[in-house]
This record gives sequence, C-alpha cells and structure tokens, in this order.
Amino acid sequence: MPLRIEDYALIGDTQTAALVGKDGSIDWLCMPRFDSAACFAALLGDERHGRWQIAPSHGSHEVRRRYRHGTLILETEFSTQTGVVRLIDCMPPRGRVPDLVRIVEGVRGEVPMSMLLDLRFDYGHIAPWLRMAGERLTAMAGPDAVCLQADFREGLSLAPRVDFTVREGERVRFGMVWYPSHEPCPPPLDIEGLLADTEAFWLDWSGRCTYQGKWREEVLRSLITLKALTYEPTGGIVAAATTSLPEWIGSVRNWDYRYCWLRDATFTLYALMVAGFYDEARSWRDWLLRAVGGEPSKLQIMYGCAGERRLVEMELPWLPGYENSRPVRIGNGAAHQFQLDVYGEVMDALHLAERVGMPSDASSWALQRTIIDFVEASWSLPDYGIWEVRGPMRHFTHSKVMAWVAVDRAIKSVEHSGHDGPVERWRELRQTIHDQVCREGWSEEKQAFTQYYGGTGLDASLLMIPLVGFLPPEDPRVRSTVEAIERELWVDGFVMRYRTEEGVDGLPPGEGAFLACTFWLADNLALIGRKEDAERLFERLLALCNDVGLLAEEYDAVAKRQLGNFPQAFSHIGLINTARNLSFPGGPAEHRKEENMDEVRADP
Repeated sequence: MPLRIEDYALIGDTQTAALVGKDGSIDWLCMPRFDSAACFAALLGDERHGRWQIAPSHGSHEVRRRYRHGTLILETEFSTQTGVVRLIDCMPPRGRVPDLVRIVEGVRGEVPMSMLLDLRFDYGHIAPWLRMAGERLTAMAGPDAVCLQADFREGLSLAPRVDFTVREGERVRFGMVWYPSHEPCPPPLDIEGLLADTEAFWLDWSGRCTYQGKWREEVLRSLITLKALTYEPTGGIVAAATTSLPEWIGSVRNWDYRYCWLRDATFTLYALMVAGFYDEARSWRDWLLRAVGGEPSKLQIMYGCAGERRLVEMELPWLPGYENSRPVRIGNGAAHQFQLDVYGEVMDALHLAERVGMPSDASSWALQRTIIDFVEASWSLPDYGIWEVRGPMRHFTHSKVMAWVAVDRAIKSVEHSGHDGPVERWRELRQTIHDQVCREGWSEEKQAFTQYYGGTGLDASLLMIPLVGFLPPEDPRVRSTVEAIERELWVDGFVMRYRTEEGVDGLPPGEGAFLACTFWLADNLALIGRKEDAERLFERLLALCNDVGLLAEEYDAVAKRQLGNFPQAFSHIGLINTARNLSFPGGPAEHRKEENMDEVRADP
C-alpha cells in the first residue's frame, strides 16, 4: 500500500519542491520548477515509477519526524532493535541549479541501511541513461540530467540498491543536483555547508515573523509552507506542489495545482501582511499585476508561476494514479473558463494593497478601470463559478457577490485614493448587483442564499458574503445562511463545498470536506458572536495537521485521512487568517469589510 498523503513532508528551495515520505523515500520531485517534469513520480503510481529511498534495510522500526524549528529542514528518526539513525533532508537556497541534500546521522548503536534509487524523468515515463563519472553517478534523458554523490567508502554503482551501515557519531552524506543535459555536471556539493546555509536562510526568514497571537507555532509553520510554495524569481505562489492527488480515492477529481490562482490573492496578502512579511506581499501583488496585464476578457483564473497562460490540460495514461485514482493530469483546462468572481478578487487585492501603503501607479489604476469596464458589461452573464465546475455555466450567487466586490472596491479607490472614475455610475451599478443578488440568490424556502439563481442547493462559498462586506454579520440573512450551511453541508464535523451528488459540477459524486470552507465557517461563527464555537471548530481543524504541521486540500472524516493536492496553500492561508481573526479583534474578516485598514498597514 502507498503511504497516505499526510505521511509526506515538504522540502523546497522556493523554486522547486519535493515530498519526502515517512519511509525515507522521496516520491515526488519537480525539477527545475514547480510545473516542470518530475524526476520522481512514485506518488502517482507505484515504486517502478521513480523514487529515492534511504531507510533501515531490514527489520521493523519506529519513525519520528519533525522540522527543525523555524526551518524547512526535515529530520526523520528511525529507531531499530540495533540502534537509532536520523535522516536529514533539505533543498538548499537556490544557486544556479536546484540541489537535494540528504544526510544519515548515527544517533545510537549501529543500523544497517539501504539506498534505493530509481530515477525517472517526464513524470515517470523515461528511464534515463546512467553512467559513472568518477565517483559520481549521472543520469540524463532529453533536456534533463542529475548528478548524485555519496560518502560511501566503496563508491556508488549502477545498481539500484546500495547497502551500508551507520554507527553512532557517523554521518553519511548524499547530494543530488539537477542540470541541463547539454551542460557539464556541476562541481561536487559541499553538503555540510549547504545544510548550514539552508538553516541560516530559514531562520533568518522565519525570524522576521511578527505574529504574536495564539497558535503561533501553527501559524509560523503555515507561513513557512507558504514561503516554500513561492516561486521566488517572480513572487508567484502556487496552490500546491503536486498534481492529481485525488479529492476522493479512486475518483476522477484529480487536478494539477502547481499554478497560481487569482482568487487566492486577497487571502494571501492578508496572511503575509498580518505576520509582517511585506516584501513577499509586495512581490505577490507585483506578480498579480504582471499576470493580469492585457485584455480583461482574456483574464484567466490561474497562471503559471512566471505568469504563463498556456496551461494545456492532458492526461498521462502510463501512470496509474495515487491509489488508482485516474486520470493523472498535467495542465489545467479550467484556466480558460469564464469565472466572474476572479475580477472581484483582483480588484479587492489591488485595493487592499494600495490602502495599506503599497504604492500603485497610473498604469495600475488604468488596468483596474479596464477591469471594471469589463465587469460592467459582463456581470450579468452566467459563469463556471468559484469551484470551476465541468458542468453547465450558471448564475452562481457567489460570482455575483464578487462582481459587486469589484465595483465596490473601485468606488472605494476613488473615495480614498483620489483616483478618477465615473463613481456615480458605479454606485448605481453596485446597487443594481446588490439588489439582484438579494432577490434572485435568496431562497425563502431555505431561508438562505443558494448556490445559483433559482436553485435550492447550498454552497460554502456563500460564507464569503459577510467576509467581503456584502452584508453585515448582524443581518439576519447572514446568520440564517450560516445556520443552513451548518445543517446541510456539515458532514462529520467539517464543511463540504456543496453536495456533489446534485450533479451541478458535471462530475461523479464524492469528495472530502474542503478545509478552506471550514476555516471560513469558523470566521463566520466569530463574526456572528459564536466565538467559543469558532474556536472549537478551529481546534478541530488544527488537529488534522499531520505530524509536521501540514494540510492538504480536503479531509475524509470517515477514513480519517487527508485528500487532494499537498500541501495546499489555500488551507494554510485559511489557518493563518482564522488564527488572526480569533486571536485579536479586527482581524482579516473585519478588515476586508471595513474602511479602517490601519492594523494591516504595510511598512514604508
């Protein structure tokens, strides 16, 4: 049986990432960028499709693991009958090419170990050409090559398995570097020096965290995870490090999340700024401006980490998928769907950035004016909605709410920042959208806002209504909608996005509880005065974090396992913002709907 999703941990260098299992195996590695070909792909199939495992060679053993405090250095400790060893894994801060560092450290006694290496490029499709270059092993295929070095006294070999023994006080070092196959193999790595550099990098970064509220350790781990999912050269933040980890075991709900979603923008800005990471917030804002530049009609819901637009979706038939969850996909066809809500997210994020002191220029406001012109002409059209349904387009209530947000933030930019614009016309449009949502999106029968106009189903995205300021928390329609979602979308202690068996999304039914939605419910409970319920729900969510503090996208409360791509930025962003909402008055849930932005004002 493959490891569970939560049995993995993330290492990365803010340009690439790898997943390391509890069994000491790296089963997923993106090189040289998040969205590029994977060197190991065992996570999406079986052990024949690429892995690099370092673990005790025989007998049973216990496993404990942790991140070094404030870092992304993973330590996995194996306790056997003959001794204890510690496996240290990290990806050093990026030089010209990505490196992987692994060190086996003898803690007590002596432990027979094995290294299993099965290199595969192109998502497990290509077995590379192996050869020895002195004491190092090289592997290449097409444009990709890697070079492996080790401390073995007998040296490496072309055999897939090498056995060795580690005794107390000994350290056996391994280093792997990716490089373009047309170039020579880079010089040998200074592995101990790279480990020290990695620790210094992360301690310096995490030491800048200003968050001092409750649950600080969980917030800091989530912030480090968010930083690890950042593509540092551009500031883009990918939704997850993986593709095609299923939202339901055995289902077809398997998507590629190694891209940057626009709808994450405002949440991400808050998560970074409330913890003092203004440079990263500015980089994300700047990435957003570059990515959306062009015609608003061609604005996408997601982009590549450098702003790429062509994210062609294709299936990889040679991979059986995680626990036979087919198909395995790369690329994401939803990139070209019309989703009205992202225009509101973009306008909200840019308005927030300006209000907290990130200066904008005339070209930025010109872009926002163009976006509002498009919203003005298109807000009444049906769309595919926040959940990127593969079914028919509809008039989704959340989409209309976010169209209102787009216009509302444009008006506030004129009122507070002195920008020019037809503000009276925009005020009329804002009221028109508001009136329509309250008329067409409300169900007297349900006493709640519904997923789409004329429907009867509920949708957790409606929890955004008070969070974006569309209606105040004290409005009885807000409270009754929250209560209806608790009645109908609350399953085994967590919140579903919507009822998939109702067929709205054009896919077979079945998925886990969506963790971000459950964080939104906690935010809503706090806003409507149910603070104790909010904290209990938040603590239940924290208990889902794996042993090193990571969350996937969804959770199966019956099987008690994480589901979906991993680790999921949106889940960790929700954790950060909800912790802030519950720790202090005037958190992100208040800021997003209020005029006063002083508490999240950026550094000069």
